[in-house]
Amino acid sequence: MINRCVERVFDDQVAAVRLVVLAVLAVGDLGLLHPPQGPADWALALGGLAVCLAGVRVPLAATAVLSGLIVVGDAVGTTLGTPLKAMVTVALFELALRRRGRHVVYGAAVAAAFLTVHALSAPAAEALPTLYWLSILAGVPLLLGAYVRLTRERAAAEERRRRADTLAARAAERTAIARELHDLVAHHVSSMVLRVGVARHVLPATDPGVTQVLDDLHASGSAALEDLRRLVAVLRDPAQVRGGPFFSLVDRAGLPAALEEAVARVRATGLTVRATIDGAVAELDAVRGLTVLRLVQEGLANAARHAGENAEVRISVTLAGDVAHLEIVDDAVKEGSGEHDGARQDAYAEETRRGTGHGLVGMAERVELLGGRFEAGPRPSGRGWRLYAELPPGGAGLPPDPVRDEVLA
Repeated sequence: MINRCVERVFDDQVAAVRLVVLAVLAVGDLGLLHPPQGPADWALALGGLAVCLAGVRVPLAATAVLSGLIVVGDAVGTTLGTPLKAMVTVALFELALRRRGRHVVYGAAVAAAFLTVHALSAPAAEALPTLYWLSILAGVPLLLGAYVRLTRERAAAEERRRRADTLAARAAERTAIARELHDLVAHHVSSMVLRVGVARHVLPATDPGVTQVLDDLHASGSAALEDLRRLVAVLRDPAQVRGGPFFSLVDRAGLPAALEEAVARVRATGLTVRATIDGAVAELDAVRGLTVLRLVQEGLANAARHAGENAEVRISVTLAGDVAHLEIVDDAVKEGSGEHDGARQDAYAEETRRGTGHGLVGMAERVELLGGRFEAGPRPSGRGWRLYAELPPGGAGLPPDPVRDEVLA
């Protein structure tokens, strides 16, 4: 805790505050304790104060100049020896805090040379005690500045190590998920697609409706398998595919068509869907485009599962300015289930608790990562359900976040 307090006090962000405090103390010292006695004193006082304040930016030069002013003060017989020594102390501290290696050695050597000349100018009986006192006066700020700098560097190194460990853990987790998707899920989906494809050709002439269902199953399975392969590529090496054709799993220009396809699939189940899709959504960036597509797919799936076949679903996807707006509204509940709007909300919560459904949670997280707004709940009319999402461009309003950027990548 002490280390954190020290870091905050001497952090670069509060350097201006330190300068103000230093200036106030210097003015108080010159006005109350060591008032200048003549033009030479005033010149040394004002010049030394200006150099001391500049030491935040150029500590090595400030150390050399202030040390030299002590010797100049001895030559002109100034009474400002103590204030000038205090300024040298401040400059040495800033030097050790902001520089390292040879810069600190050079500054310490220059200060030692001038302070030695100053000590030897004192009476012989006072030379050695003065030199001893000046060595303490110069050594303590050097040690303190070096300590603060090393503490800050250790904290920064620890933060880099922690972040590297986090990213490594995420990479390992992505690799494990990719392996499971490839070895387990993709294998089963591929087997299903193969069997449906065989069934389409080996079964005798069947009802056209059955043939259409088999064709739809084969097309959906093939699309799912392709998406899985792309997702595995993204999980295994995000840097390799970032910004490439596999990044969003859907072409930007093809987003309206992908949305229409998602609507058509739900209509094929018997659900009435009225869709208004703005062609301008094709201009959305890859991340927001994929988010809109996933929200539509999940929102329509929820409507089909909870509203029932006799419900009417209205979906609107528009682009107003640079902000994408998505709204999915249904006007009914599942017949014969006794599932009213409140129970429907409870059903979502129960599915999430059991681990069998994370649709609303996942949608909310996607929108939150992009700095958008997400709402889902019963309609004000008391019948049906409304889902609304708003996606601003480029995560507007969000501060830089490496973890979020890494997730979106």
